[in-house]
Amino acid sequence: MFNIDNLKNIDIKNLNPQSLAFVGDAVFSLYIRHKIVLADNDKPTDQHKHTTIFVKAKGQSDIIKNIEPMLTSEELQIYKRARNYKTNNIAKNSSVIDYKRATGFEALLGYHYLTNNTNRLNEILEMSYKSILDNNLE
Repeated sequence: MFNIDNLKNIDIKNLNPQSLAFVGDAVFSLYIRHKIVLADNDKPTDQHKHTTIFVKAKGQSDIIKNIEPMLTSEELQIYKRARNYKTNNIAKNSSVIDYKRATGFEALLGYHYLTNNTNRLNEILEMSYKSILDNNLE
């Protein structure tokens, strides 16, 4: 059973990188859905198609390549630890490199979310969205 009292003793930085990415994936997906819903009044099926462009591994890989120079050394360490983490899972329809970069990106978002560092999380999300718009990553 899930026990919220156990969360007080967890060192978020040392969580399994895939656990951080699991949370970061949800954070990024919700953020992009929020942006898409507010940007247009398309049918939900069209909104879903637009969302998947950005939340798939290739889109996230492109984003992290663009924002990596703006990350702190601590953020780079979290990103690289997750990117380099040995896994047998590879998302369908993506290259190994894109998948690993996307995992690192998601882990970084998950880390900031779980540490309640909302200011920096929002900065990274905004940089990511700007990267999407500026580089036509659609």
